[in-house]
Parts: sequence; C-alpha cells; structure tokens
Amino acid sequence: MGTLRSMVHSLERVKIPAASRTFLLSWFRRQSFRDIRLGERHYRVRVTNFADSRPTGSRVWDAVLVIAVFVGLLYVVELADTVTGNRLDTAGVQPRETDGLDGILFAPLLHGGWAHLAANTVPVLVLGFLILLSGLSRWFAVTVVVWVVGGLGVWLTGPENTVHIGASVLAFGWLAYLLLRGLFSRSVGQILVGVALLFLYGGLLVGVLPGTPGVSWQGHLFGALGGALAAWWFGQRDRARRPTPVR
Repeated sequence: MGTLRSMVHSLERVKIPAASRTFLLSWFRRQSFRDIRLGERHYRVRVTNFADSRPTGSRVWDAVLVIAVFVGLLYVVELADTVTGNRLDTAGVQPRETDGLDGILFAPLLHGGWAHLAANTVPVLVLGFLILLSGLSRWFAVTVVVWVVGGLGVWLTGPENTVHIGASVLAFGWLAYLLLRGLFSRSVGQILVGVALLFLYGGLLVGVLPGTPGVSWQGHLFGALGGALAAWWFGQRDRARRPTPVR
C-alpha cells in the first residue's frame, strides 16, 4: 500500500495537464495490490478488477440514454418512411438479390408501419437496456454480430421476391444472447437473469418457426443464432478473463 500511496503523491506533484492527472490518479486509486512470497523472494502484484468501476447509477443512466436514443432513431426513420409514402421499406433485405445485400445495413431500422414498430419497441427497450448494463462496447459488439448474422441468414434463405425489415431480428438476437451468456461465462447472476427472461419472453421463441404469413421467421431464427454465437464468443472470453482464486 505504501508503494501505491507514493505513486499517487508523486503524480500529484508532477506538472502534467489536469485532465491527464485526474485520470491517472483515478486509475491508480482503483487498483488493489497483493503481496506474494515465493521462497526468498517477495513480489507485489496488482490485482485488476475487470468489472466496470463506475458507480452503478452511472451505468444504469448510460444504458437508459443509449437505448432511448436508439429507439428514438427507429421512430424518426419510420416518420421519414411515412412522409415519403413508405418508399424506404424497399431498402430491406431482398434474398439472393445482389442489390438486396445492402439491405442488411438498413433492414433492422425499417418497419412496415407504426403497429409493426410499436410491437418491437418494448422488447428492444428492455433487452437492449439489459445488455447495455454490461457496457456500451459489449452492446455494440453483440448488436453487430446479430445484425450481420441475421441479415446474411435472411439473404441466403428467405423466399424470392420478398423484402425483410424490422428490428425484431435484434430483439431475438439480444434475447438469445441474454438467455445463453451465463451458461458460457459460468456466471450465476447472468444465469438467473436468463431464467427470468425465459419466463417473461420465452414465448417469443416460437417466432423462429415458420407458419405466420407475412412474418420473417428467417430473420427471427438467424437473429437468435447470431445472439447465441455472441453469447458463446463473449461468454468464453469473460470466463477466461475472470481471475481464478489461488488456494
């Protein structure tokens, strides 16, 4: 602890920009150190906490703000679509059409009317918020995986002469991620969240099956597969990064 205190005092005396000094002081004070003796040698090691060190209230507020802005964007896009006579709807994924590949970028932002958007709003808000509690970078990475896997899956398997749009591909992907991440990361808390979501939204998983005309079950299915892939990938990484207690 003496080493840490001397480092902090040294930083306070060094003439460096205030913003940089504040960041460094904050970083050093968040570190914890442990003394280890191996034979005749003595080591002082830093134990890093991989969890977000910001106050919980700040993370919650950030999550609320980001997902609110994202959903707000969906409503702005739908308003523009309505004003232009629903012309934007044709920019969705068109299966096996070369011109329809760029629809992968736009499809989750487009909806077939206000009722379609309203049906997706609550799941997107709730599921997106829960992932954002793990940080903006994690939410962004998971969303990219779901977005790309879902879009490519629809482009490869969807019926010809159809256009697929809607944020439900994200909702199914986020749900699958939240249901499975705890199993791969071996986190009890995440497993409990997954169980709760299974009771609340498990019925949505029926949407990955064909049967309802006009519904892109391919988008639901491949969105969920993208979420499962993200859960496996990031869950394994989180488990590997978690410090292992030495007994």
